[in-house]
Amino acid sequence: MDTTLECAWLHKTLSSCPIISYPFDIEKLPRNGIYFFYEQGELNAHDGKPGIVGVGTHKGDNFRSRISEHYLLNGMKRFDSNSPAPKDRSIFRKNIGRALLKKKNSEYLTIGEYDFTTNKEQQKHRHERDTAFEYATEEEITNILRKKFSFRFIEIDDQELRMGKKGLEGRLIGTLSHCSRCQPSSHWLGHHSPKMRIQESGLLLIQHLNDDRMTDKDKVWISRLIADGKFMG
Repeated sequence: MDTTLECAWLHKTLSSCPIISYPFDIEKLPRNGIYFFYEQGELNAHDGKPGIVGVGTHKGDNFRSRISEHYLLNGMKRFDSNSPAPKDRSIFRKNIGRALLKKKNSEYLTIGEYDFTTNKEQQKHRHERDTAFEYATEEEITNILRKKFSFRFIEIDDQELRMGKKGLEGRLIGTLSHCSRCQPSSHWLGHHSPKMRIQESGLLLIQHLNDDRMTDKDKVWISRLIADGKFMG
């Protein structure tokens, strides 16, 4: 399934939306929507402009808190062996961290895979943790995100319409992942990911990579959403 035409259309259409870089005013973001991450140095093959490396959304009215979790806008709270690190609450951070640890050939990669938001994982693996090392890694992830990543968004209130395989999110990711032209640069951090699906897709995510492409109906809807959008001033 080649989605070259749809991918080109998406990049061109989103280019009319503001691109937001750190620092930014979280209060000017919507309460609901889909966001598109761009990484410095990564370009799309259609017009040579910034290329999308991630797509995400959220449950409830939590767009702002989701973005805040990615960028750690409220700072990094101290954690110990019985509490989760920031990567456990942001899969995007986790995927950056995976690539960093793999690039360094770190033995901590296995421990980094555990999800310490669950009591089961905490009880089973907390004795293996080096929270000082985790803290340093999380700081590195934050620095990378704040310096090298920016995002655009489209505001969508209806959770069912925007989320997952049945929502627009899945079709957007499917469109990007199946484009035969867009390829990451040779220095892209994702090349170091232990997840082959990330390396192959050029996207710092795993879910929905094999979903269907956008439909013509989706294109009309996205165009209307952007035309009606309330962007940051």
